[in-house]
Amino acid sequence: MRKRKIHPWPVRLCHWINLLAMIGMVMSGWGIYNADPLFSFLTFPQSSTVGGWLGGNIAWHLAVMWLLAGNALIYLTWGLFSGHFRRDFFPFTPQSIWHDVVQALTFKLPHKLGEYNAVQKVMYVGVLLLGALLVLSGLSIWKPVQFSGLVWLFGGFDIARYVHFFAMSGVLLFVVIHVVMVLLVPKTLVAMITGGKKQSIKESADE
Repeated sequence: MRKRKIHPWPVRLCHWINLLAMIGMVMSGWGIYNADPLFSFLTFPQSSTVGGWLGGNIAWHLAVMWLLAGNALIYLTWGLFSGHFRRDFFPFTPQSIWHDVVQALTFKLPHKLGEYNAVQKVMYVGVLLLGALLVLSGLSIWKPVQFSGLVWLFGGFDIARYVHFFAMSGVLLFVVIHVVMVLLVPKTLVAMITGGKKQSIKESADE
């Protein structure tokens, strides 16, 4: 037997850095979007952007991008080598997802700190994949000549912009659901700040 925090410190550190970085990326990204909107009916209020003008928006976006990239690299490296992804995000099946969706819709889904249900698992894996899609489409938009192969894979520069927009929309949807769940179960916020209570767990043979 050994003891561990519900949320180890690398998870908590990367979580809060990611929050700040995502706010900067979204607000500067909205400013860049406003300079050449994809949809005639959608622009974002100037007060919700950062940078003041297109050049400032781009400068903020690129600066925060490095913080986000470095934080993501640390999180992915730690998650893979510590077993965090394998232990906490897998396994899940279509049957388990459907079962937990039904449980959630009928308000019968239990929530245990440190244990992810199937819906949470697929959402976390999904947002990681959306993050990868954001990086690849973002590189295509940022350096379309240097990354011409990526641009081609996306079907062209314009389509890469749409992919980037909808991937970010997916991440924001995840954030909204995440915040709602925190409001419904406030103790999860405390655990992400303090690490939560220590739990005794058995060492598995493959750890």
